[in-house]
Amino acid sequence: MGFLDGLLGHGSDLSPAEVHEQLAGVLTEGEVVQVAFRLIRDLIVFTDRRLILVDKQGITGRKVQYMTVPYRAITCFSVETASSFDLDSELKIWVSGRPDPITKTLKRGADILGIQQAIASSIR
Repeated sequence: MGFLDGLLGHGSDLSPAEVHEQLAGVLTEGEVVQVAFRLIRDLIVFTDRRLILVDKQGITGRKVQYMTVPYRAITCFSVETASSFDLDSELKIWVSGRPDPITKTLKRGADILGIQQAIASSIR
């Protein structure tokens, strides 16, 4: 995960300490947050052990879904960048055991290349 350490300060929207505080009940003992990206209210978090997708739902955001994806389960991923007419980018992650990919829509300004680099370096 040395490459992920290099992304800190480049593509990360949040500091590892800030994310660690937000995910205090989700992270296991000794688990280290490497890089985290904010997608409006949602988060994509890369730790030294897994990928955590945090989906805040509803108007208040009190209902939260936490999806854990072990790096070894990621079989494929794709990134579609925004264009002049389509302002959103799209991230798709295929996971073994799931027929459909996990899809995240990323608004303009999201660090799509940083997210792509973090996934690519994690799924060796």
